[in-house]
Order: sequence, then C-alpha cells, then structure tokens
Amino acid sequence: MARIVVMGAGLGGMSAAYELREVLGKGHEVTLVGKGGQFGFTPSNPWLAVGWRQQEQITLDVAGHVGKHGIAFNGDGVERIDAEGDAVITGGGERIPYDYLLVCTGPKLAFEEVPGTGPDGGFTQSVCTTPHAAHAWEAYQAFLQDPGPVVIGAVAGASCFGPAYEFAMIVDADLRKRKLRDKVPMTFVTSEPYIGHMGLGGVGDSKGLMESEMRQRHIKWIVNSKVAEVRDGEMTVVEHDAKGQPGESHVLPFKFSMLLPAFKGVEPVAAVEGLCNPRGFVIVDKHQRSPKYPKIFSAGVCVAIPPVEATPVPTGAPKTGFMIESMVTTIVRNIQAELKGEAPDFEGTWNAVCLADMGDTGAAFVALPQIPPRNVTWTKIGKWVHLAKIAFEKYFLYKMRNGTSEPIYEKYVLSALGIERLKDVKRSS
Repeated sequence: MARIVVMGAGLGGMSAAYELREVLGKGHEVTLVGKGGQFGFTPSNPWLAVGWRQQEQITLDVAGHVGKHGIAFNGDGVERIDAEGDAVITGGGERIPYDYLLVCTGPKLAFEEVPGTGPDGGFTQSVCTTPHAAHAWEAYQAFLQDPGPVVIGAVAGASCFGPAYEFAMIVDADLRKRKLRDKVPMTFVTSEPYIGHMGLGGVGDSKGLMESEMRQRHIKWIVNSKVAEVRDGEMTVVEHDAKGQPGESHVLPFKFSMLLPAFKGVEPVAAVEGLCNPRGFVIVDKHQRSPKYPKIFSAGVCVAIPPVEATPVPTGAPKTGFMIESMVTTIVRNIQAELKGEAPDFEGTWNAVCLADMGDTGAAFVALPQIPPRNVTWTKIGKWVHLAKIAFEKYFLYKMRNGTSEPIYEKYVLSALGIERLKDVKRSS
C-alpha cells in the first residue's frame, strides 16, 4: 500500500485527491492536507467581490466531501516538509509520512513587494482568495455609497492577469446596472507591455479585441507600468519604456482599487533546499516530478514555469485551469505506472484555455500549447463565454461535491469552443 499526501486543498489539490482515489482504488492511502476546512472556487471570486455571488454558493466543507470517498483530511496546513525523511509536519504538530507527496499549494501572495497593497493592512483589495473577495465586497458596498475613481490591475511580476481584466469589466457592468457608471472614472494599470498580452505574449488578436472592449467601456489604461506605492486614496504608478527604463510617473486617486500581486512559493515549500527556484516555485521535469526529490510531484500555480517572453516590466506566465488539470492527470498516471512497476513516462500538454467573464459578455483565450510556437492561438468575445463561465462554475462545484475526476476542460470546454478534443497528457516514449 502506498501512502500519498496531497498538500493544498484548492482547485489542483482537490482534483488530485479525487483522481488519485478513482484511478488507484482504495488499496492505497490518500491524505489531503489543507489550511482551514473550506474549499473556495477561485474563478468565482470576482463575482463575489461585487455581490453577484454569496460566499456559501462557491464554497464547500472539504472534510465532509472528501471523507465520503475514503480520503483523509487534515485542515491544519503543512508547517514543514521533511523531504529527506519523506514526511510532512502539520501546523498542529502531526507528522504524516508519505511514499509520494503532491505539492498543490497555490502561491503566496507577495503584497509586501509593493508598499500599501493588499487587504491586510494595505489600501487595495484582492480577488485571489475567497476571504479576500468577501472583504472586497464589504469595501465595494461602502464605495457604492460614495463612488469615485477606481483603479484595477496587476503589479510588476504578476502572472495571472485574467482576473484583473475580468474584475475591471465586471465592475463596469455592475456600475452600469446600478446607474452609477457616470460617477466612476476607471483606470487599468498593468505590467504587461500592451493590453491583451495576458502573460502569454498575446493570444490571437487579443490586443485589438481587449483594447476595443476597454475603449467601449471608457476604461483608460497604463501599460508597461510599475505600481511604486499605494497610499490611502492614491497610488504612484510609473510607466516604463521599451527598454524597461522608468519614464512618466502618475499619481492616481481612487475610492476603490483591486490590484493583483506578484506570486511567490509558500514558505514550507520554498524552505526545502533544492526543491524550488529563487521565487519559491517548485522545479519539475516533464513528468511533473522534482529532479532532486523523486517522491515529490507538483501541479498548479506553485510550479516553476519561465515567462513566455522577456518584457520591459517583469511579467510571469499564467497557469490556467486546463494546464492544472493536465498536470494533475500527468502526476496520477505516473504514480499509477510506478506502482505497477512501469516507467513513469507521462507528460502534460501544458495548453492554455481560459474563459474570462466580462459581466455581460466574455472572452475565450486558447493557446495550444501555452509556450510558442503554437498549433492553435485565438481569442473570441461573446455573450456565450459569459454563459459558459457560469455553466463551468456549476459543473466544477458539482465535481468537487461528488468526487468525480472527470476532465472538465478536455471533455467539455474545448468542445464548447469548437476545438477538436485533445489529450491532456501524452507518453514521452
């Protein structure tokens, strides 16, 4: 019997635990270790932050659901990884040994890198976690009583730009519904070299399409920018030229602001010598396995992926849902192969498929593979994407409640986009 520990109970970790149980059967021990007892559906956070969702609609109790499928759960989080001793030590002091460890923690949110950012002691909101989005909803309700300028965007080093675009468009749509849009000047600030870059070097005609959307919604933008500092009610944003040299400085007033931070690896993972790169992201080979620690695999935002291209202001590469699904399936199949005495030679496709809601419409971004050159690259905008995102939310939460490991992106999302179904993993040989 193999003892498998999954570290992190988010999108990647929950999916990994369910898929391990389904593929490996009940002859092996699967333990899920998360921080706290609630799973939150992260893609719905922008809706929660404007009151379009209630927290109970997009969260569920982890222990009660995974327990029904023979998966043990510990909600104390991991305090330390003993990589040499093949065990994790939880925040409650419990030592849990493993034969395989899956690191699916997601990121540490590096608000400290830009003074004044973040909901905990700073002046900007976040939609990176469900508690942050709930806090943003409280701030947004106060803002609606006294509306004024809004600044939304992503700081230097950010890698997940989609939620910033989503939230800007959703706020625009919500304010129009409330007949308050005329009272709210909006500015989008980003480290991307151009609108629609997305950390992917652009996808199809994403630049033209997203710029058009921003113009139609009267949202101004500042690209190639670094947020230098945020103070109560205003921030300093510095534009940079094509060589990355600082240029014009802007002082932007705001009554409400949401800025996505740069990401780092979480501390217990980053502390393991030789496991991570300098930012604390897990270094993996094409089989999603640590080159130094063969019993450790990793999937999701915590995996080290180089930027798609060099940009004047640092940007990172996003890890989209389809890519995470591919990583998880790769790991499970490689562990299954190894337990059978076979070579673990599966590898993920690392394709990028993203459904971005815009409140009353939406944009679908497809980059296959994510890192150029690509076989498929396009962006489409339409009401159907907004409806598809709602359907995706409902099905993914159904999947988490019922313990299925069905590959949502591969089976449903790609076919809905009119793309030939692709295999999410392939053999190296």
